[in-house]
Amino acid sequence: MCGIVAYVGHQKAQPIVIKGLKRLEYRGYDSAGISFFNNDTLFTYKTKGKVSDLEEILNGEVSDATIGMGHTRWATHGVPNNVNAHPQASNSGNLVVVHNGIIENYASLKEELISRGFEFHSDTDTEVLVNLIEDVQKKEKVKLGKAVQIALSQVVGAYAIVVFDKRKPNELIAARLGSPLAIGVGENEFFVASDATPFVEYTKNVIYLEEEHLAIIRRDREVRIRKIKNDKLIKPYIEELKLSLENIQKGGYDHFMLKEIFEQPKAIKDTLRGRLLSNEGIITLSSLREHENKFLKARRILIVACGTSWHAGLVAEYMIEDYTRIPVEVEYASEFRYRNPIIFPDDIVIAISQSGETADTIAAINIAKEKGAFVYGICNVVGSTISRITDTGCYTHAGPEIGVASTKAFTTQITVVSLIALYLGKANGTLSRFQYQESVTELDNLPTKVESILSLKSYIEEVAHSFKRAKNCIYLGRGYNFPVALEGALKLKEISYIHAEGYPAAEMKHGPIALIDKEMPVVVIATKKGYYEKVVSNIQEIKSREGRIIAIVSEGDTQVKELADYCIEIPESSESFAAILSTIPLQLLSYYIAVHRNCNVDQPRNLAKSVTVE
Repeated sequence: MCGIVAYVGHQKAQPIVIKGLKRLEYRGYDSAGISFFNNDTLFTYKTKGKVSDLEEILNGEVSDATIGMGHTRWATHGVPNNVNAHPQASNSGNLVVVHNGIIENYASLKEELISRGFEFHSDTDTEVLVNLIEDVQKKEKVKLGKAVQIALSQVVGAYAIVVFDKRKPNELIAARLGSPLAIGVGENEFFVASDATPFVEYTKNVIYLEEEHLAIIRRDREVRIRKIKNDKLIKPYIEELKLSLENIQKGGYDHFMLKEIFEQPKAIKDTLRGRLLSNEGIITLSSLREHENKFLKARRILIVACGTSWHAGLVAEYMIEDYTRIPVEVEYASEFRYRNPIIFPDDIVIAISQSGETADTIAAINIAKEKGAFVYGICNVVGSTISRITDTGCYTHAGPEIGVASTKAFTTQITVVSLIALYLGKANGTLSRFQYQESVTELDNLPTKVESILSLKSYIEEVAHSFKRAKNCIYLGRGYNFPVALEGALKLKEISYIHAEGYPAAEMKHGPIALIDKEMPVVVIATKKGYYEKVVSNIQEIKSREGRIIAIVSEGDTQVKELADYCIEIPESSESFAAILSTIPLQLLSYYIAVHRNCNVDQPRNLAKSVTVE
């Protein structure tokens, strides 16, 4: 949820840390801070607000310090203010810590530390952690790395931390459990960050710190990694970073979200590349081919995910059951982990996550593995926790997604699910040769069709302008388009702060219709394939109650056009692939409504991109 950046080397640390924090601000942006050490003095600057507010405090002055750390926060313990911002310092002022995660037993630890004479100035669990480390140092008379290791063995919760001791001016200690940390390895310099974006232009060599690992990082030697529990020395695995600076810049767009919406044709094409040979009618997924029997003999498939990825899971449920006749259940990972789920050894669990670091989804995976289920991961980030702890899986190739509201991650997740469903449907004979080839051709044509929808952006912006003052909105869809309705409603409330709800269109009569009047916008997905006549009847019911209708329709539609106030046409496709196509105008609609309401599109209030805490 929070963003961490640290540096030790031969360059000036302050500009590197500040630039890195800006790139991680999508992870949290209610306060920011930086510490750096120079001329035997530890300097710390913190403020409520964004990294730009922190820059104002620094007032253009650049320290010569070559070691430093910074943090951009999404508040868990303590309101966003200057005191609760990180870095948090120990009572002596010798130690500073930046922390992403939650220390669940902080209250009992705090009581114990108070009894030993420690004082606390913030409301954060992080201040408890840094003083716990200092207490261990004093009592055990050990080096910093060992003190951190001992302290973390007493902690319950999740963390990614970087610790600095001003008495050790060339050393950083990093550790993780449940929250990600990456270490960039340069020439006699090292970078630590919540992901690799802060150091992409400095090095292509990266170490992804594993669960319950602690790294001792000094500018004059190789990184040393130890297991926190048993102190075992681990050989660092350095891999090449597959990321470019261009990928994480706006590229002339006003917002990352708009850029990422327009990147979807390429993202879908990249996700299909090498996996779909449409002319030959071949889908090649090594992760499926190697475990094909497990899938074909599965009792059922359980899908676990959160947020937008959960909506992709709902589309997957329709598609996999439709194409393969294998039963599918979709679970919120946050509920799955707590309800004592029934899991059989012949179940397949598919975990879907953009970041690959979603805490609830990771917990659900661990439960599934304990029960003996085979776990398949779908995520976007190479080297992420989910990609490492699942039995096998498939990457989407959406590229970095910086905007908090997910767009291209969703459509590429559905693209991967489509490949899986078609592969299995062909393998078990539930799809006819004609159905299979027709679907393969449609899948191959998706990027071109998405491009044609994006050309409607000016019209969609006009529609958005008409609804910028709405206070509520209802989204309706049937079949595959029901999850799309949920996703459309989520996008609107995430970035424009308009209350919105998605419903199956047939459920409107069972409650939501009471809300409809001339002030209520209703977005209806009414594509030709997918219960069209039924949806038209629902639209007539809305119209008779003076609801304002925005309809997503297939090209050439005439019937809905007579009823709706606004119609946005998308290319005709099968019902299953309409789920991707109908999502695109809803993303643009939400984006432009938020822009017209002067909302911060890329950094909506109270939200963070990667939810690494419960």
